[in-house]
Parts: sequence; structure tokens; C-alpha cells
Amino acid sequence: MGSGWEEGTGAAEGGAVLVKAGETIVVPSGQPVTLQDVIWNEPGPSGLTFRFRFIAPQIAQGGTIDPETASADMAALCQNFALPRIDPNGPQPAQIIISLSDQPVPFGEVLPDVTQFFEAYRVENGTCIWEMF
Repeated sequence: MGSGWEEGTGAAEGGAVLVKAGETIVVPSGQPVTLQDVIWNEPGPSGLTFRFRFIAPQIAQGGTIDPETASADMAALCQNFALPRIDPNGPQPAQIIISLSDQPVPFGEVLPDVTQFFEAYRVENGTCIWEMF
């Protein structure tokens, strides 16, 4: 029987991120958010970048979550979900990108009918610090 924990996509040497499959995450807005995947095998502009991609159906056009509310949720996801799952003994990211989409989207694809929000953070003293894209 497995532990229910899985390594994210693009596992680094020794595994750098542990995520629980199918986990529903609590965010400040109360909207239901689930983890789609974690990607760290695609470099970002600042070096090693961990991308935590979440599904948040209520951000869809006509949904109940506006961009400002989604931004607060993404900050909470970085601080309370992403940071605790980064192995302190593994490679450390220069940047964490949190994304929300109203439905699953393959990495790197743009689908015009899908609402997506992205925020980037650097980690400083155990805290996610928002960075402008």
C-alpha cells in the first residue's frame, strides 16, 4: 500500500517535491482548489523554477472568483502549500510559479476558452515574495 504521496513531474535527483494525489486545498476565498501537477524540469527566467499548477473551476468566466481574490489564493498556495512541500535537502528553486486554471491544461499550451492566472514568487527567509512577471 502506497503512502499517497507522489513526486511531481520532472523529478529532480532524489525528488525535490512531494505532493498528495487528488488533495483538495483550502484557500482564503473558500473556492475548491485541487493540484493538477508540479513541474520543475522546465527552466524559468531566474533559474530552477518549481511550477505548482492548480485547478480552480470558480475562476472561469462568469465564476465567483475575481482576479484579485485569485491572487490572494495564489499567495496562500505558495506560502502554505508549495513551500512546505519543497524538500529542504533537495534542489532549491530560484522561483515558484503558482497557476490557477478553471480546467486542466497541458503544460505550455494556451486554450482561449480556459481562464488561467499566474503569479511568480521568490523564496526569502522561508517566505514567498511576490514578483512581477
